[in-house]
Amino acid sequence: MTPDLISPRSPRVAAARRLARRNFRSKERLFLAEGPQAVREAAGATLVELFATVEAAERYADVVGEARDAGARVHLADEQVIADISTTVTPQGLVGICRFLDTPFEEILAARPKLVAVLAHVRDPGNAGTVLRCADAAGADAVVLTDASVDLYNPKAVRASVGSLFHLPVAVGVPVEQAVSGLKAAGVRILAADGAGLDDLDDELDKGTMGGPTAWVFGNEAWGLPEETRALADAVVRVPIHGKAESLNLATAAAVCLYASARAQRASGGCRSVTENL
Repeated sequence: MTPDLISPRSPRVAAARRLARRNFRSKERLFLAEGPQAVREAAGATLVELFATVEAAERYADVVGEARDAGARVHLADEQVIADISTTVTPQGLVGICRFLDTPFEEILAARPKLVAVLAHVRDPGNAGTVLRCADAAGADAVVLTDASVDLYNPKAVRASVGSLFHLPVAVGVPVEQAVSGLKAAGVRILAADGAGLDDLDDELDKGTMGGPTAWVFGNEAWGLPEETRALADAVVRVPIHGKAESLNLATAAAVCLYASARAQRASGGCRSVTENL
């Protein structure tokens, strides 16, 4: 096999490269997904175009085959072309172009979600993608990014989600007040995660109050949730620190909270069957 795209000045390459910038992503409603895992997850869902080095096409022949079978245009590209498109220091040789896949907030509410992660004021794309991954692993029904949060399709957020972006509904650009009021109207209890919260996560679990539909609101990495956002919640909950650590980072705290809810909901009397995922 020989590359058919060898010039970084190719119109196709230039169009792909522009998707590293938010304004072009928004205009085209397209984003980049890099690496075999992300491309595999995107194939058959939102993948429309794939750039691959000859070596990567041979190493990941199954992924490239799935992309072709799904109708995506596949280009064999020179390594310099892939490096020019990629936003990573060490590209893996596969870069896909995907259609936006966010879900209208109204559709998420209509599905009567039982577990939701709300990212309010989260600015770091790596943290946003990791929380999305945690929500997916915990079996959450949806993720909501408020209008004050990072772009879902930022390349760092896409990479940090490790494919989870393609697994569950994600709403974007929702004002936090609208997110909270809509979820409350759908019968979902709102818990704000904050290290200074009055309620302790262990106590909430012991009291048996976490078995019903729940949305966790997570705040900014540096300063947490503003008072006006905490005031919207039904309870402000802290993750207990039993050792000497000063605090937990956002993604770790999110994983603890989401898994606590997932376990409570799957326990006897919770809102999910213990056999539902068997």
